[in-house]
Amino acid sequence: MRQPLVAGNWKMNGSLDSIKPLVEGIKAGLDAVTTAEMAVCPPYVYLPTVAALLEGTALALGAQDVSDQESGAYTGEVAPNMLTDVGCKYAIVGHSERRSIYGESDAFTASKFAAARKAGLVPILCVGELLEE
Repeated sequence: MRQPLVAGNWKMNGSLDSIKPLVEGIKAGLDAVTTAEMAVCPPYVYLPTVAALLEGTALALGAQDVSDQESGAYTGEVAPNMLTDVGCKYAIVGHSERRSIYGESDAFTASKFAAARKAGLVPILCVGELLEE
C-alpha cells in the first residue's frame, strides 16, 4: 500500500530569517510521524536554502508549481529539470489558486503533470473546491 503524503505549502510566505527556525521545528517533529511521507514546498527563491537544511532527513522538498515547458523564452517560469537540479522530489500542480486566479485549465494542469513526471518529479495533483466553497 502506498504511504500517504503530508505536504506543507508555504505559499508566498516566509523570509530568509524565518526559514531555519521553521525547518528546525518541522524536523523536530518528524520522529512522531511514522505513517506518512512528509514534504515542504517553500517559495522558489528559498528552495536551495531549504534543500540544504533538509539534508540527512526524511523530509522531502517540493515546489509550489512547475512549468509545462522544458526550456525557452518563458519569463518567470521554472522548468521541471530546474526543480530536480535543486533537489525537489515533488511539484504541486492544479492548485485552486492557480486555477481561479490565473485561469489554469484542466488541460494545462495535465500538461504540467506530464512535464513533471517526465523530469522525474512526483506531481502532487490538487483537486477539489475553492476555500469559499
